[in-house]
Amino acid sequence: MPTTSTPSTPDRPRRPVVVAVDGPSGSGKSSVSRAVARRLGLAFLDTGAMYRALTWWCLQQGVDLDDAEAVAAVCRTLPLEMGTDPDATTVAVGGTDVAAAIRTTEISSQVSRVATNLDVRAQLRERQRDLIHGAPNGCVAEGRDLTTVVVPDADVRLLLTASEQARLERRARELHGDAGEAAVEATRDQVVRRDRDDSTVSQFTEAADGVLTVDSSSLTLDEVVQLVLDLVAERTGLAPAAGGAS
Repeated sequence: MPTTSTPSTPDRPRRPVVVAVDGPSGSGKSSVSRAVARRLGLAFLDTGAMYRALTWWCLQQGVDLDDAEAVAAVCRTLPLEMGTDPDATTVAVGGTDVAAAIRTTEISSQVSRVATNLDVRAQLRERQRDLIHGAPNGCVAEGRDLTTVVVPDADVRLLLTASEQARLERRARELHGDAGEAAVEATRDQVVRRDRDDSTVSQFTEAADGVLTVDSSSLTLDEVVQLVLDLVAERTGLAPAAGGAS
C-alpha cells in the first residue's frame, strides 16, 4: 500500500477538498497543480509519476514492457512510496529515490508501453484514489483520467489544454533548457507520440460533462494558477490563507 507525507497547514476546520486536473503532455498540469496545492495547503499528487516509477522498476527487474501480464504482475507488488507535500514531493521504489531517474529520456520514451496496459491502469487508479482520499486536508491531483475515472466526484474538475506548439516549447524548456527550433523538434516525438499512444486508453483532449476547460496557451503560469484558485474558491469556498506563499 502506498504511503504519503502531507504538508503542514493552518488549522482550518473543513471537509477535504479534491481538485482533479486532466490534460495532454506539456499543458502545464504539474506546475499548475503543485502551485495550487501549495497555495491552498493541500496535498499534491502527480499520478503520471506512478506510471514512470513502474516503468523504471520493470526495467530494473528485466521485465519486457510489452509483456502485459508480466508488467501487471510486477505492478501488483510494486513497493512504491509517493510523498504528497507540494514543497517536497518524493517518489521512491523499494526505498530508492527515483524522482530524478523517472524523468530521464529513457523512461519518457517508454512509459506509454506501461501506461497503456489496462490491468496496470486499473491497479494504479486504486492506489491513486487511496492517496487522494487519504489526504487529511484534500488533494490536488493531476494526470490522465483524473476527472472522469479516478475521481469523477472531485469538487473541482479541470481539463488543462494548450496548443501543440505551446506544449512542445514548454517541454523543450523543461528537458533541454530552451525552446529553440532544434530543442522543440527533439521533443516533438516524445510529446506527440505519447499523447497518441495514451489516447488509445484515456480521453484527455475534450472535457466531459461538468469538467471545466482552461486553455493555457497564451497565459503565464501565475495567470493559470490564479484562474484555478478563483474556480476553487467559487466552487468550494476554499481560498489561500492570507499572506500565504505564492
